Amino acid sequence: MNIYEEYKKKLVSADEAVKIVKDGDWVDYSQCCSFPEELDAALAARKDELRDVNVRNAISMKPIQVMEQDPEQKAFTYNLWHCSGIDRKYVDQGRAFYSPMIFRNCGSYYTRKYAPVNVAMITVSPMDKHGYFSYGLTNCCMQEMLDAADHIVLEVNKNMPVVYGMEGDHIHISEVDYVVESDKPLCIAPSGEATEIDRQIAEKIFPYLYDGITLQIGIGGMPNALGGLIAESDLKDLGMHTELMSDGYLKLYQAGKITNKKKLLNRGKGVFSICNGSKELYEFLDHNIDILSAPMCYVNNTEIIRQLDHFVSINGCIAMDLYGQVCSETSGTRQISGTGGQLDFVTGAYAAEHGQAFLAMSSTFKDKKGEVHSRILPKFTQGDVITTPRTQSPSIATEYGVARLSGLTTWQRAEAIISIAHPDFRDELIRAAEEQKIWRKSNK
Repeated sequence: MNIYEEYKKKLVSADEAVKIVKDGDWVDYSQCCSFPEELDAALAARKDELRDVNVRNAISMKPIQVMEQDPEQKAFTYNLWHCSGIDRKYVDQGRAFYSPMIFRNCGSYYTRKYAPVNVAMITVSPMDKHGYFSYGLTNCCMQEMLDAADHIVLEVNKNMPVVYGMEGDHIHISEVDYVVESDKPLCIAPSGEATEIDRQIAEKIFPYLYDGITLQIGIGGMPNALGGLIAESDLKDLGMHTELMSDGYLKLYQAGKITNKKKLLNRGKGVFSICNGSKELYEFLDHNIDILSAPMCYVNNTEIIRQLDHFVSINGCIAMDLYGQVCSETSGTRQISGTGGQLDFVTGAYAAEHGQAFLAMSSTFKDKKGEVHSRILPKFTQGDVITTPRTQSPSIATEYGVARLSGLTTWQRAEAIISIAHPDFRDELIRAAEEQKIWRKSNK
């Protein structure tokens, strides 16, 4: 049987394919743009006949039908490695549950059988002449997840770009149970518009950047603003090594700033693990020989990051305290996102000989009543999850400056952190630091 005959034999409707799911199964959608929209809808339609089916995903970019069609959770429980805005609503409603992890270890949860997979359902690009399907925009922990699966169903989507990878980037028709075809538009997540404060924070970080650095930047308004600053600057020969490729990088490629020529590892190649952004970004990646996808166990491996030498990591955070503890994933006990790769890159950047890591946030935020609160707290007391411990806190940036914390004593940290707090809260924070005995009388 040739590959086209095998493809035709395995080609079924989504309704037929999801019959493979049984009560009590764990179904995995992988992450981000691998979300199988047709299969999700078909599985949701079985809500009256299935019970205790666990669905696992991460960073949902469209409403998930097993959630939308089963609001009482009679059939499905939704589990997440990382939360998007959509996921956050499900968690807030008590209908979805976060699985704590750090990205460099996520694949090992599958290989060590901590995370069972009875049925894997993922979106891939169309089959090539050799019988292979590209995983496209999601490398991540895909191969480990599929290797752990009892059954594999592919949702073949002509809109999924073919992305070259160093490993774990494709699957053969012989390895799958069913194939379903789809032409649904891929999930998109264009970068948000930068605010004036985002731009001010970006301006504070910009002086630390120089020619030839390898960049890892997160997603959101501040990284977008920083990307704009770099694109308009004289910086040149930058490299890309990032867990998540977003439209911020597209700007840098289009401006000719990223060449990857100075990288000591994977020279001449930009490297990423997952991608979400605009349709323009996806088209840019399609058959782009200049960029490689790689598993998260490689991209986020601190030993790999160490070898990049002039490595700069820039990510967002939610709050910090006067000890230097950083929360980047919850607000109190409310789940906002996840640990993701923040600690991976903070650790890896420090290990690199000339590495730098920045965690950025606005100094204040407004609550629903319009009241202004400081993001810098005396100490965490409301159940906030610590993402980066004080022992590894790198440089923290707000619109008031950058506080470099490595090697500082408790009183030096308190002084540095308060110096980047909003002026309206500094006296209050100094009083707290005095009460907590981390403030010298000779401090400013």
